Amino acid sequence: MRARLRERLRYWFDGTMDRGTQALIGWLVLASVMLIVLVTALVVAFTDADTEKNGGWLGVAWMSLLRTLDPGTMGGDTGGRLFLGLMLAATVGGIFIVSALISVLTAGLEARIHELRRGKSRLIERGHTVVLGWSEQVFTVIAELVEANQSERRSCVVILTERDKVEMEDEIRRRIPDTGRTRVICRCGSPLQRADLELVSLDTAKSIMVLPPVADDGDTDVIKALLLLNNRSWNGPRPNIVAAVRRSPNLAAARLAAGEDALVIDVDDIAVRLIVQSHRQTGLSTVFNEMLSFVGNELYPYPVTRLAGTTYGEALNRFDLGIPVGLRRKNGESLVNPPMNTVIARDDEVLVLAEDDLLIRLADARPTIVGSAITSAPGRPPTPDRTLMIGWNSRSAKIITLLDCLVEPGSHIDIAATQRPENDLQEHLENLTVGYKPCEPTLRPSLESLGLDSYRNIIVLTEGDDIDPESADSHTLVTLLHLRDIAIPYGSPYSIVTEMNNDANREIAQVTKADDFIVSTKIISLLLTQLIEDRHLYAVFTDLFDPAGSEIYLKPATNYLFPETPANFATVIEAARQQGETAIGYRIARRRDEPPTYGIFLNPAKTAPLSLSEDDAIVVLAENGRPAVNMPAARAGHGTGGAEAVPPFSSGRGPSAPGPS
Repeated sequence: MRARLRERLRYWFDGTMDRGTQALIGWLVLASVMLIVLVTALVVAFTDADTEKNGGWLGVAWMSLLRTLDPGTMGGDTGGRLFLGLMLAATVGGIFIVSALISVLTAGLEARIHELRRGKSRLIERGHTVVLGWSEQVFTVIAELVEANQSERRSCVVILTERDKVEMEDEIRRRIPDTGRTRVICRCGSPLQRADLELVSLDTAKSIMVLPPVADDGDTDVIKALLLLNNRSWNGPRPNIVAAVRRSPNLAAARLAAGEDALVIDVDDIAVRLIVQSHRQTGLSTVFNEMLSFVGNELYPYPVTRLAGTTYGEALNRFDLGIPVGLRRKNGESLVNPPMNTVIARDDEVLVLAEDDLLIRLADARPTIVGSAITSAPGRPPTPDRTLMIGWNSRSAKIITLLDCLVEPGSHIDIAATQRPENDLQEHLENLTVGYKPCEPTLRPSLESLGLDSYRNIIVLTEGDDIDPESADSHTLVTLLHLRDIAIPYGSPYSIVTEMNNDANREIAQVTKADDFIVSTKIISLLLTQLIEDRHLYAVFTDLFDPAGSEIYLKPATNYLFPETPANFATVIEAARQQGETAIGYRIARRRDEPPTYGIFLNPAKTAPLSLSEDDAIVVLAENGRPAVNMPAARAGHGTGGAEAVPPFSSGRGPSAPGPS
């Protein structure tokens, strides 16, 4: 029985020790109290004279406490041998207790610091932006949010991923040394674990972004995270949730997982549309990059109190700073480049292209229009395209299918790749003829044999999806350098659109003077950042990316002004208005090879002198006049990555939900 009692007591003691630092400190405090009580009792019981001399039992207890906590205190003690011996015992016992206490406190403090460094503490914030996941995109997202929040007094971005917290913070400080007024907080945890999601205070967040991981099954992680968020019980209004999937076949599942209140972006679809649109007019990717970025000019809604009752065409030159590009109705409907006679209602908002919403203001008087500079010359008639596509990957068949819906009948595209596509690409194509030429893209003789001077446009795609992204970009850079060098004797007869995986490689490639780069990861990062700030802009970008709506065009300046005639940009706006178009900028041809803007100037001063040459272009929003693009399913493919239909650009608000309102 006695052994069993001893075992029970030991088991109980072990259980209390398992409770951590607090339990250890409790036992040390108890040991200190017992030592002080024992010493005090012995002194009072056996040394009456010393007890009276030191103020009775209360004074002895105080002396015992001091000697237990500070061994040096007994240096000046006087009294009998028993009294001094008991004080020495208190001191020696105190040495062990204090040493153990210091050790326990040190270990507990180290454990707490380690816990904090792991990023496992719960966040207490309000109105913050949560980013779930980690990839190269996160740096673009943070940089854009820092830029967007410059006018905010206090803002916060929280990142939740399974990476080490200290490593994340060091990497962010290295890549983004100045975050301004925006605090960046990292938490270590899995976005796929409900308990870890609670670390970032989702209920009080303003918006949540789900980044697709770089792994092949990254879309699966995005879908799981969206399921967790959709099935979560929210305490208060649900924050704005946006996400992206890399593969189009996963879009439907992601929409279903996200529910009707979240936006899901298709990376493949947007990349294809940008490649196709940019290859037909050089400089377009630069325009999109600036409009999607918070550096430079972007879109802002502006209340129309003073413009109520006027038409959209009349409002184009009513702004001193900023250019209208469309309207947002009270019911949430967005109109990009609406008919010029569209009346602006009091409850409408004007969508304005400006450097910052604080810089938008109406002009006190209309700017001077140089009517004599406006020309009514018809634009150049469209002609069949002749395009060369170098390389082949999972997006190639989609590019061809979409291009067939946009080009003039009689257009031709040649595929230059190491292997011929397995299936018949010509099936279901109406306007485009497809050819094949064997080619090793990184070998100059192989490229020279293609007859490059016979093509108007060249698309350089990254190699197959099973190749490392960095290696694919390296091969693309080599191909690009060869193409530029080959073009020198011919006077640059063709334009080049280049697809890349890493934006850092795009910066390296700028020395080649290629003016159009499609970096899908960066484009998606910019788009997601715009949408977490204002989800209603998705309807605007839907229209801009979809050929069925108003697109961005770089049209010859001679369509609007007489060459070399002094004017101003207000005159350009008026000339475009007369053709039912919205002018938002221009491109200077002689500066087309100067990075990073390549001669593109958006939202220029309206009254500054401007004279454009025949080679310059005007950036406008206009209807292309072609029917809506409802693309049939292409049967071409390569390996397991066969082509799929590229549907009209859609929001992903549930399986059958309408676009954002």
